[in-house]
Amino acid sequence: MDEVVVERVLRAVEQVPPGRVVSYGDVAALVGTGPRQVGTVMRLYGSGVAWWRVVSSHGDLGADLLDRARPHWAEEGILVRRNGLGCRIADHRADLAALHTAYTAAVADLG
Repeated sequence: MDEVVVERVLRAVEQVPPGRVVSYGDVAALVGTGPRQVGTVMRLYGSGVAWWRVVSSHGDLGADLLDRARPHWAEEGILVRRNGLGCRIADHRADLAALHTAYTAAVADLG
């Protein structure tokens, strides 16, 4: 895996504010890669960033991740949907324009 792509994904996730989420596709659009690649980066290298803020396009997380994310979500005010599979991404999605601005500044040193 390209080290620069890994660093770009992790820096993008670091820009997501508490109480907000983004989809794998949102991160992919920022970084210029695909959602599956974002998922791979998060699986392999994402433990040091706020991984619970990255969800599927429907706001879902896998059951194992959701169980670990629940305390973080509760602390940040992210509500779990009634079906218990994730959050309402429309209610909790980060401002993508602001995220783009923050991300651009965060990766300026990467060229």
